[in-house]
Amino acid sequence: MYDLIIIGAGPAGITASVYAARKRMDLLVITRDIGGQTAWSGDIENYTGYQFITGPELAAKFEEHMRKYNIAVKENEEATEVKKAGNIISVRTNKNEYQAKSVIIASGKKSRELGVPGEKEFKNRGLTYCATCDGPLFSAKDVAVIGGGNSALDAAIQLMKIAKQVYIINNTSALGGDAVMREKVEASNIVAVFNNCQVTEIIGDNFVTGIKIKRDGKEEKISVQGIFVEIGLMPGSGFAIGVEKNQPGEIKVNSRNETSIPGIFAAGDVTDVAEKQIIIAAGEGAKASLEAFRYLVQHKF
Repeated sequence: MYDLIIIGAGPAGITASVYAARKRMDLLVITRDIGGQTAWSGDIENYTGYQFITGPELAAKFEEHMRKYNIAVKENEEATEVKKAGNIISVRTNKNEYQAKSVIIASGKKSRELGVPGEKEFKNRGLTYCATCDGPLFSAKDVAVIGGGNSALDAAIQLMKIAKQVYIINNTSALGGDAVMREKVEASNIVAVFNNCQVTEIIGDNFVTGIKIKRDGKEEKISVQGIFVEIGLMPGSGFAIGVEKNQPGEIKVNSRNETSIPGIFAAGDVTDVAEKQIIIAAGEGAKASLEAFRYLVQHKF
């Protein structure tokens, strides 16, 4: 029986774990990976204290801080159900079941899929959802980035330094995202932007050889060896049984990071907090941990 179980080890989950450890709470962290979306990010220039740091470097700093406290961590383990009965909360995973007096859900978001023919067949065979992880595999090759927001722009900026040619396939009339990032992309002579395009199929043999798109009602084929899907993220909240969520599936929280179920808190990108930023997720994780401690002090078990 733990005082606190934290689900997720991105900025929110790791920060929550550090605050909980400093309060001498008996805690467990359950996570699919360490670092979350931070580990997938490219160059970070807006995290206070670091004028410039890469995503993997910042994720490593987070992990180093967490490990300092000898926190119990179950890696490569995924929550499948969180359920409360009486005062006790059960957390079931793909490997085990645990019980706690309080829980913080900090499971972040996961990549949204295209849902087109060939996507599943060529996943990890030329098609990927992480430019930071897999970009170096496509050195001097032609690649396509699917999407038009900040995630797609970040991927394109990383790939500009690696690939021979970068195609951005965007289904709206113009690129979105931050102006600074758009300017970097548009200034590059190896990036071609295709707006108002829909991806219709991923093609290849053993590996990706191209992508089919529909532009102005006509189908075209672009020859590429790599495809990076950057069309947004979905909250990883499906396992949270009975917790109130909004239409996109984000967990609703109040200013104290409380969910609709007492004793279950949530923090970071899995919640309906307006802005999805590393520094905001970290702050929300700190708040959630302090509120979980307050909850334990105020209740009998």
